[in-house]
Amino acid sequence: MNAPFLKSTAAVLTAGVLLTGCENMSPQTSGVLSGLAAGAAVGGIAKAAGASDSTAVLAGMAAGAAVGATVYILAKHAATERQRRVAEERARLAYDRMQGERRAQVKRRRYIAVSTVRESNSTGQNSVMIFDTHSQEVVGNNVYDVKNAPRDGQVSKFDTYTAEYVGSGS
Repeated sequence: MNAPFLKSTAAVLTAGVLLTGCENMSPQTSGVLSGLAAGAAVGGIAKAAGASDSTAVLAGMAAGAAVGATVYILAKHAATERQRRVAEERARLAYDRMQGERRAQVKRRRYIAVSTVRESNSTGQNSVMIFDTHSQEVVGNNVYDVKNAPRDGQVSKFDTYTAEYVGSGS
């Protein structure tokens, strides 16, 4: 039998079994598991490509850290009319200020995440909403309270949307 093929097949099946239960995990836990899985995969690929052990480990650690550094959503709740209006204004302002390649890049990604005002029920450091660059509207009516404000340009997952954070549009 082909040992590398069996190992990779076993790894994929194990990851599949482990990740099927991720829907009930906290964002922190799923971020750690995603980081571990990505780090192991990149390290394995680097080693298979002929990299030394130390280089493969470093590549795996870097990939794991990048994937594991996700936005931690503390709460999701319905937006107030004020939050929705502010998010829409800020997203349009941010999108209008983008030029050339940057704008094309964001448009290909489709969604941007923008800060909105915090309300009395906000639990995180920052409240974020998602804006669709194709329809030019805020998506849904959800506000995501995040533990820490993402970095400008950071791409993160909010429910089923992968969005690039653009700050408050200023």
